[in-house]
Amino acid sequence: MKKILLLTSLFILAAFAGWACPMCERQQPAFLRGISHGTGPESNWDYLIIWSMVIVVAFTLYFSVKMLIKPGEKTGSHIKRIILNLEDGTEK
Repeated sequence: MKKILLLTSLFILAAFAGWACPMCERQQPAFLRGISHGTGPESNWDYLIIWSMVIVVAFTLYFSVKMLIKPGEKTGSHIKRIILNLEDGTEK
């Protein structure tokens, strides 16, 4: 019970740490106001960089989840099969 209470309070404190302070809120653009610290994007190039990184992360997340759920390798010579066969001490 003590661990659950400690973890819950840690998560709540972490959520509050992400909110922007009043000084940072005034420096942010309208759609980012209240959710991040700092000055915010200073030019249109910053938005281009941010959105390109969002696209890269989204593609990476999609393909990593796809490969975890349904990897698709079917051959017996795949490296996964070699590692799994050596794990039990036998070489085939």
